[in-house]
Amino acid sequence: MAIKEESVLALFNSNSDTDSVALKIPNHIAVIMDGNGRWAKKRFMPRVAGHKAGMNTVKRIAIAAQKLGVKVLTLYAFSTENWLRPTDEVSFLMQLPIDFFNDFVPDLVKNDVRVEVMGDIDALPSNTQKAVRRAITLTRECQSMVLNFALNYGGQQEIVNATRQIATLVQSGQLAVEDIDKQAIESVLATHQLGEYAMPDLMIRTSGELRTSNFMPYQLAYSELYFTDKFWPDFTDDDLKTAVLAYTKRDRRFGGLKK
Repeated sequence: MAIKEESVLALFNSNSDTDSVALKIPNHIAVIMDGNGRWAKKRFMPRVAGHKAGMNTVKRIAIAAQKLGVKVLTLYAFSTENWLRPTDEVSFLMQLPIDFFNDFVPDLVKNDVRVEVMGDIDALPSNTQKAVRRAITLTRECQSMVLNFALNYGGQQEIVNATRQIATLVQSGQLAVEDIDKQAIESVLATHQLGEYAMPDLMIRTSGELRTSNFMPYQLAYSELYFTDKFWPDFTDDDLKTAVLAYTKRDRRFGGLKK
């Protein structure tokens, strides 16, 4: 994927038909898709109905992000802690990637979107693994955007795994202790495959919760954070643009001062 500066989409109407703003498009947006269960409960529906509605939102927002010019969209799909949920709900969540990719891969290919996955995929049910790997294979030539799923992913476990890899490299003599630096650490994180776009510029969390929930703790160090009370199934293309508008208005200094 070629290096590209943050792009700009002109004329997003922020408040009225005459109030237009040029948006600075983040290269990498990460999303904690929260509130599916509460969305369903509010409608006296089973929690799994919320997850199904949330899957449809993923389809809409993925294409909306690609059309905006986003280069990587990372979605927190299933955490290492989600195994603690009721068995029937976990089983439904394991079926979702199968249904999602079987239905949506042609649209992803049409829109030049490549699928990547980070997390312990080998621990997933075999049919889920097969669907995930098939989607990766079928979209591997796509270049306009990466749709990156955090699936069976936990940020603390990612850091543990990275530490083990660094220790192994030192033990084998491939890396000296004094050469352990930021670049060395980042080369063994789950996001290393994203290259220059590994660190999210903007993190969005839906449902009103104000925490990052073990999601990319290293990578989010300097990300702009945006929280909305909307449940994920209700999150729209315009909500995405509103989040990008908030990002556009922020002054990112990365700990320094701009001259």
